[in-house]
Amino acid sequence: MSKRRSSIAIPSLNVLDRTANIGRQLAQALRSAIARGELRPGERLPSTRTLAASLKIARGTVVEVFDQLTAEGYLEARVGAGTRVAAALTDASPAIPPAPAEPAADDAIDLPAPAARLISIARALTSHPPVPFAISVPAAGIAPDDNWRRLGNRVRASKQAAPSGYQDPMGLLELRLAIAEHVRRARAVHCEPEQVIVTSGTQQGLYMAGRVLLSRHDPVWAEDPAYPGLTAVLDDLGLRTHRLPVDAQGMNVERGLELCPEARAAFVTASHQYPIGMPLSMTRRNALIAWADRNRAWIVEDDYDSELRYAGHPFPSMQGLRPSRVIYLGTFSKVLFPSLRLGYAIVPPPLAEAFAGARAILDRHSPIAEQHVLAAYMREGYFEAHIRRIRSLYAERRAILLAALERALPQGCQVQPSDQGMHVLLWLPEEMDDVRLAARALSAGLAVRANSPMYAAQPARAGLMLGFGGFPQAQLEAAVGELSRLLQALIA
Repeated sequence: MSKRRSSIAIPSLNVLDRTANIGRQLAQALRSAIARGELRPGERLPSTRTLAASLKIARGTVVEVFDQLTAEGYLEARVGAGTRVAAALTDASPAIPPAPAEPAADDAIDLPAPAARLISIARALTSHPPVPFAISVPAAGIAPDDNWRRLGNRVRASKQAAPSGYQDPMGLLELRLAIAEHVRRARAVHCEPEQVIVTSGTQQGLYMAGRVLLSRHDPVWAEDPAYPGLTAVLDDLGLRTHRLPVDAQGMNVERGLELCPEARAAFVTASHQYPIGMPLSMTRRNALIAWADRNRAWIVEDDYDSELRYAGHPFPSMQGLRPSRVIYLGTFSKVLFPSLRLGYAIVPPPLAEAFAGARAILDRHSPIAEQHVLAAYMREGYFEAHIRRIRSLYAERRAILLAALERALPQGCQVQPSDQGMHVLLWLPEEMDDVRLAARALSAGLAVRANSPMYAAQPARAGLMLGFGGFPQAQLEAAVGELSRLLQALIA
């Protein structure tokens, strides 16, 4: 067994001024490093020979400095143990380093407009901690399951886990075959594996769709309210976004025809509107497809939470109604686990190579080992069994949450009817500030998401998104009790 290196590097010593007294500078630099905590009590310094060679100074100078600092009590030397920072300094309070000088006017940094915009996006999309009612938290112990771990061990023990060279930006062929087969049976999607591009999730799929289909300042339609990640993408691409109100039938296509019939694309969560939860009605679907056909426009379908419907069968995709006009986006983040970072885009054949080019620019391709594991998980039937299992579990937890809300909700609060997904939407009284309430809830250990910031039109309707997938009965019921107390306090 090799002897563990116990001495440390001291980067701050590399700024010595060769035109001044080196010994005095070295002594002061070591004192300052100890005071700042860069060198800690008991840590071993390099030998005098090593330090002299690294600084390109005489060894005798280093010996004199070490002797001086030993006499001052900063260092201690023992035969066979080298020179170390004195252990007696453990209780000493390190000196507070001087505050950096204010930059001169000429040196001040003006934050670029894109940077400021991206900072606001980063804050808006910051994930909540895994506490009730965080939306993106799957049930603990459900995924990854033992089958996933077994397949992962098998893949990582083979050469598949570390292929030489870059791989196809469209993704692993075996995974694209499995995805094409799954969406054909589960979502009535019409596609071949050559139309599937593996992504790192829906967010990346949305960005790729904007890059491939649209040019800066092109007009587009989006829902109101809408997923903040989508609106961030549209803003970042410089598109002219027309927000269309959502009612009981989903996105109001008629309003889009009034506002901007010449829009180049429509972004829609057709199966489960985010955040409210209703599906797009068949009348609206047909109207949207007719508009796209007339104007040679595109429909970008984010199939959000489509697998998790608890009454009847999931709604079929819009892509199956018009494969030549629809970009279909899906993800494994919600039904498996968010850190997997795998999703897919299914595109008309003429666009497949363009989407592959967009993917290559962004990050070349997803990790190959995870693609192999997921392909095997789907091919061997575990994925479908997993979907059935979580659909049953989440239906139970949803029922528990709804029952607890019904018992505890104060007057003026109302649950939005919906029969799918991993969250319920709680409407609040008009006068209530849902952003303020969400901040208070987070301080109380609850991760609710305010609804009003997702609206463009004002006044925005106040509400809270309450995730339930990752939390058992006792946690959900206790969390509803705490939320009820917060609501009562604000109403009073």
